[in-house]
This record gives sequence, C-alpha cells and structure tokens, in this order.
Amino acid sequence: MSTKPDSEKPPPTKKKFGKGERVIPHPSQKAKRFYPAEDESRPKKVRKSIRPARPRPGLEPGTVLILLAGRFRGKRVILLKHLPQGVLLITGPFKVNGVPLRRVNARYVIATSTRVDLKGIDQKTVEKVGGEGYFTREKKQDKKGEEAFFKQGEKPEKKKVASARASDQKAVDKALLTNIKKEEHLLDYLRSSFSLRKGDKPHEMKW
Repeated sequence: MSTKPDSEKPPPTKKKFGKGERVIPHPSQKAKRFYPAEDESRPKKVRKSIRPARPRPGLEPGTVLILLAGRFRGKRVILLKHLPQGVLLITGPFKVNGVPLRRVNARYVIATSTRVDLKGIDQKTVEKVGGEGYFTREKKQDKKGEEAFFKQGEKPEKKKVASARASDQKAVDKALLTNIKKEEHLLDYLRSSFSLRKGDKPHEMKW
C-alpha cells in the first residue's frame, strides 16, 4: 500500500455541537478497526557506539604475561601483538612451555615487569597469524548411517596440527628463542608455572 504525503491527504472537517466545535478526521485518517494478529518486528536502535579496544598501559609487545584462565592457566607467555578484535596474540614459545600461538582475553592475564626483545621476529608471519579467519575451526564432516553406528565405541581420532600452523609457530619462535637464551635464567623463568600457595598475598607481590 502506498501512503500519501501529508499535503495530499484530505483535511479534517469541523462540526458544531451546541456551543462548541469538534474536529472530525477524514475516514482515511481514522484508526483501523482490525489489527494484525502478530506484532510487526521493528529493528532496535543501537545507542552504544562501537569503540576500539584500548589495551592497558602495561600490556606492551614483548611483555611476559601470566595466564589466569583456560587450558594453559599459570603459564608464563610472551605478548606479540594487540589484535583489533580486542584480544592479545601470545606465544610460549612452544618449545619452552608448550603454549602455541593463541589469542587470549586481556582481562585474564597479569602483566609482569619482565620484557623480551622481539628483534628479528618475522613480522609477516605475525600479521598473518593476527589476521581474521586464521583461528577459525574447520567444519567437521559428521559420519552418518551404519558407519557412524559401528564406530561409536572406538577411540576418537587425535587432532592433527596443520603443517602451515606448525611452520608459522617455528618462524615466530626461532628469533624469540635466540633472544631468550641471551638473558640469564629467562628460559627457566618461562618454563616455570605460576601458582599461589597458602599464605601468599597477591596484592603485595611485585610483578
């Protein structure tokens, strides 16, 4: 249905009732007698504007972080880059403590005062790893029919790491390992995991 502009709509009529007047709208302007059974969906107005994430001042590339949540909680890792999605790109390195290239939320890390020199690191690989779609999971092809029924009791297949990811890990860690070995006790520091014992006071610790 095409709606007419206000200029083309017929004007309302005025009628006298006793001493006063009453404005009677045109039949086309009157309210509908019947309404739709279902409410018409209207798009919600987004009042909040999307702002870029601001990293904490202590989270600089090369900082040694302590992970507080997830599979690798308690591990000490190296911060490589701030990603536009509002997360951090980190690495163990993998040969030192088994932490691969990952994205972590900045809320679940503690920034320490230890710094690692990122000189000589492959920036092209870091940009590639930090790009969108790198960490997306591949869709599994679900087995259907008799084959899936007879394979229910079997052990699940181990996940195979893609060769491209393994080569990216080696390219990033190669320069980091040489810089880590230059500093005394830094290799052992990254290998050790962080944990709190009875009587420890985190608020009094110097990170």
